[in-house]
Amino acid sequence: MTTPNTVNDSSNKLGWLLEDLSVPGVRFAVLLSDDGLRIAHSAGISRDDAERFAAAASGLRSLGKALGEFCGGPQTGIRQNVTEYDDGMIFITAAGDGALLGVSTTAEIDVSLIAHRMNELAARVGTELGSMSHRRADSDRR
Repeated sequence: MTTPNTVNDSSNKLGWLLEDLSVPGVRFAVLLSDDGLRIAHSAGISRDDAERFAAAASGLRSLGKALGEFCGGPQTGIRQNVTEYDDGMIFITAAGDGALLGVSTTAEIDVSLIAHRMNELAARVGTELGSMSHRRADSDRR
């Protein structure tokens, strides 16, 4: 991984929202599209690494969807992916229409607290993305 750059660039307009996920053990958060494009990222990860994370997280989400049929049937929806590694965890959850929130943590975390805070943040992000779409549509009409 490269050194995180915390400079606000014009492509990270929603990065400030992700800073609200300051929970002990959280390394960083990335907001991404369903198809794996980075929308925003928090401090703690560089833009290049956030783009790589977004692509990988989207792939992991797709695998989770494919496995859903083994948890009740082919139409079983996915709520959250959680993958545990030796040195931490990756969480991925829906964050509005066509968006996902991915979070990397250390191994020493409160899983229920992280999941709860992610769900709160995902709801806020979804609202913000929706309002950005409305503002963009309004400006296109002018």
